[in-house]
Amino acid sequence: MKEITQLNLPEDVLYADDHEWVRKDDGTVKIGISDYAQDQLGDIVYVELPQVGDKFDQKEAFGSLESVKAVSELFMPVGGEVVAVNAGLEAAPELVNTAPYTDGWMVEIKPKDPAELESLMSKDAYVEMLKGL
Repeated sequence: MKEITQLNLPEDVLYADDHEWVRKDDGTVKIGISDYAQDQLGDIVYVELPQVGDKFDQKEAFGSLESVKAVSELFMPVGGEVVAVNAGLEAAPELVNTAPYTDGWMVEIKPKDPAELESLMSKDAYVEMLKGL
């Protein structure tokens, strides 16, 4: 397990308390899991994701990750409609481990209420939350 100081936590994403991240991208947002979450889970062997067009409320489960250790649900950090799914994870789920903020993204959504983004944490706030775990 990595120490907090060893984690890759980009400044250009927002973090949810369930360890998902959100990156804004011109009217849509990409979602994945943080370096902390993938490190805790261990080697990801399967990713279950929703279909394009599916709609979710904030904090609703939208998929799951299976690692060699456990199965973990994924929770929507902001509500909205899925506009893209990272199909590359079907053949290469390990991208969640090796590149959680780039090639390992999971879904892209069109938020139904962009104000929900304000409930998410900056990198600094997320690090403080991790220190309390």
